[in-house]
Amino acid sequence: MTTTANIASKFIDINGINTHYHEEGTGEETIILIHGSGPGVSAFANWRLVIPKLSENYHVFAPDIIGFGETDKRESNDYPVDLWVEHLIGFIEAVSDGPVYLVGNSMGGALSLHVALQRPDLVKKLILMGSAGIQFPISEGLERVWGYEASLEEMRELIKLFSYNQEAANNEELVRLRYEASMRPDVKQSFEAMFPEPRQDKLDELALTDDEIRQIQIPALLFHGLNDQVIPIEDTSYRLIKLLPHAELHVFNECGHWTQIEKTEPFVEHILSFIKQQ
Repeated sequence: MTTTANIASKFIDINGINTHYHEEGTGEETIILIHGSGPGVSAFANWRLVIPKLSENYHVFAPDIIGFGETDKRESNDYPVDLWVEHLIGFIEAVSDGPVYLVGNSMGGALSLHVALQRPDLVKKLILMGSAGIQFPISEGLERVWGYEASLEEMRELIKLFSYNQEAANNEELVRLRYEASMRPDVKQSFEAMFPEPRQDKLDELALTDDEIRQIQIPALLFHGLNDQVIPIEDTSYRLIKLLPHAELHVFNECGHWTQIEKTEPFVEHILSFIKQQ
């Protein structure tokens, strides 16, 4: 079984973008994991705990979206949503010959909804967790995340915000992993450029209309932490479940925004069960 220490790290050219990604497993079917937008985020930071289990029976890919992690940054520091979506579509087409299981976390959930709407032929099933992608007023928590001012203590406070279990902020490895990643000059510069004030504008840009969401006929599984302070469940998943024609919703109590970290085992078990459903 793959461990987090030896998850394969690779690069591929996507539309002229040197794209970093992780790849594990050799299954016939493909799972693609799309990370969120917090400071210091990367595919590894978001998915390091779930890749080993998912890759036992599936071919798993987790790319760093353009502007994040080890993937290229833009000199213009301009990151429209269409750029992210086109990058993901190009990545899916490059690594898979057929439709994939698309798993999107937070902002990655919003991008996954865009991909599903524009290219339903690429998506077999859709799995969203703490997902944006619908119109709602920006929360105080998301304002703090996107308005992050780089410091070790601020990163510790953000990890408290992301987690129901406040002890997560005492995980020095996690705090330092995210802080040091956020302090890389290219990452810091691109992150600050992505989410300028008023930050509601970027959230609105990520959102589909209600009618667009209703058009997505792909089977969907939604996850949400009941105690999510970043993407409130009342404003998002409770509404998405009413709009997506073929969706189900699983809510974790005593869970914040990081369902894949705070509820790793049941999260993976639900994904595998959903994928296997006919």
